[in-house]
Amino acid sequence: MKYLVALSRIFVGVLFIISGLIKLNDPLGFSYKLQEYFSPEVLNIPGLIPYALMISVLVVTLEVILGVFLLIGYKPKFTIWSLLGLIIFFTFLTFYSAYFDMVRDCGCFGDALKLTPWESFTKDLILLVLIVVIFLGKQYITPVFRPLPTTILALLSFVFCFWLGYHVLIHLPVVDFRAYKIGADIKEGMSVPDDAPKPVVEYTWKFDVNGEEKEITNFGEYPDVDGKFVGAETKVIDAGYEPPIYDFSIEADGEDLTDHFLSQDKLIVVVSYSLEKIESGGAAKLKALQESVRSEGYTIIGLTSSGEAKKKQFNLKYDLDFDWYLCDEKALKTVIRANPGILELSKGVVKQKLNWHDLDDLKL
Repeated sequence: MKYLVALSRIFVGVLFIISGLIKLNDPLGFSYKLQEYFSPEVLNIPGLIPYALMISVLVVTLEVILGVFLLIGYKPKFTIWSLLGLIIFFTFLTFYSAYFDMVRDCGCFGDALKLTPWESFTKDLILLVLIVVIFLGKQYITPVFRPLPTTILALLSFVFCFWLGYHVLIHLPVVDFRAYKIGADIKEGMSVPDDAPKPVVEYTWKFDVNGEEKEITNFGEYPDVDGKFVGAETKVIDAGYEPPIYDFSIEADGEDLTDHFLSQDKLIVVVSYSLEKIESGGAAKLKALQESVRSEGYTIIGLTSSGEAKKKQFNLKYDLDFDWYLCDEKALKTVIRANPGILELSKGVVKQKLNWHDLDDLKL
């Protein structure tokens, strides 16, 4: 039992630290995932949506700290009970998501590793078993170091977590796991290879045959049935190949201008997923940005999900005259974790990405 507890302790502690640090590297991304869970379509607790970022930072900080506490043996009773409570909550969440097919990606490892809902649930189930083993053998969880070094390490883990969380919120994630990272080719990320696996969709056809409902299941061929067609349901068996970038576009008045702008050599893109929610400090810097990039021969455009009236009102308020184009809000939140954020593109390749706080670091 002693050795089993020791192995479980190492595995659980390391996994909690890795999982927590990946999410702490991108707390905004995890907060978007929490908003999805809190939405009326999933858990139906929309009152928590405004607090998603705060909850995100607290949860991932707790995840890292508990992992550290478990490894160094700091306050074992508090640590084990907290781990048990956290993993029960996560297991319920991933089971609910998988069983009801609500959230396709739990966000357990951020954008670094995508897990299906059932994979996430399996992972949490294994962790639950290991934490129960630790709970049953909690007498074997003893401090690795003397009291003073143990306390110092515990305190340092607190300080580091809150510093990292603050740093990436003011700037950008330290490590960018998304398809829009610096050096990425957006056009290439949107392309689908000719030999890519195609989606497999199961169709359930319903017919009224002499007053009785008859169902026929196949993969898309319209059945030859002597009866009245009632309806059809589809189920995705295999999603096939999905390109890393599938929802990015640059549109205006129903016209798709994505290829046009991704072919330009010197392009600055101001990204604001919502002009209604844009940070005023960042908005105030856009006038100077507009003038400086144009003086260097760059084209500047904006991307937002906001409507035409809001675009005009915003430009008037901040004395701007560059055009705003339409893009999906979720896609823009993925492009850059800032509102506003700034990208430099050259023929679709991301050359620079900056949070508005770092505009002085833009190199033209």
